[in-house]
Amino acid sequence: MELRDLKTTVYADGADIEGMVEVAKKGFVKGFTTNPTLMKKAGITSYTDFVQNVIKEIPELPISFEVFADDFETMEKEALVLAGYGKNVFVKIPITNSRGMSSVPLIERLSRRGVNLNVTAVFTVEQTKNVLEVLKEGTENIISVFAGRIADAGVDPESIMREVAELCRGKKGVMSLWASCREVFNIVQADRCGADIITVTNDLLAKLGNMGKDLEQFSLETVQMFERDGRSLGFSIIEE
Repeated sequence: MELRDLKTTVYADGADIEGMVEVAKKGFVKGFTTNPTLMKKAGITSYTDFVQNVIKEIPELPISFEVFADDFETMEKEALVLAGYGKNVFVKIPITNSRGMSSVPLIERLSRRGVNLNVTAVFTVEQTKNVLEVLKEGTENIISVFAGRIADAGVDPESIMREVAELCRGKKGVMSLWASCREVFNIVQADRCGADIITVTNDLLAKLGNMGKDLEQFSLETVQMFERDGRSLGFSIIEE
């Protein structure tokens, strides 16, 4: 499969503004997602400044910003603030809080208020069904299935993603998303599952040029890399 054959839309996953702007200019990426872990890695010191700067630099593409609170009352307040930053904002709400309490009632309240949501950290079909039941018609929403982490548990994520994608197609305005992408092949998997979106980190975006590459040529390039690196080490196995 080559990039031009993809039906699944690629979003970039990160929190480095400079990198986000650079990727946006290339035109291939159609949206962005962020999360607290990525912000910590990027050294973000002010969430408000970060959100405002991203919206200023990327005003047209959909961007998902996550709430930070763990209690639902504060989550709701944060969600309304984030939604107010721009029409292209999707507010990320985790499917539960850190104590395992369901976020579905909060999701229902926010959806009724017209907030576009990205329900995140979804791992099961049952969680998806619960969310779909409460999303308001006419709002735009994303359900993010952490397929990479599902695979980390030794479970095939494709069967779950395929069912989630089908369920999402049954409700207007809801898109399915393959999250926690680990390798380029995950894009192929997401596409054949019918996922609407896949989030890809910048390091994986840099590898997209390999899609569709002739494997014999790829083999040769790999051997050439080993040869260059071995030569640069200056090692000698045979003593003279």
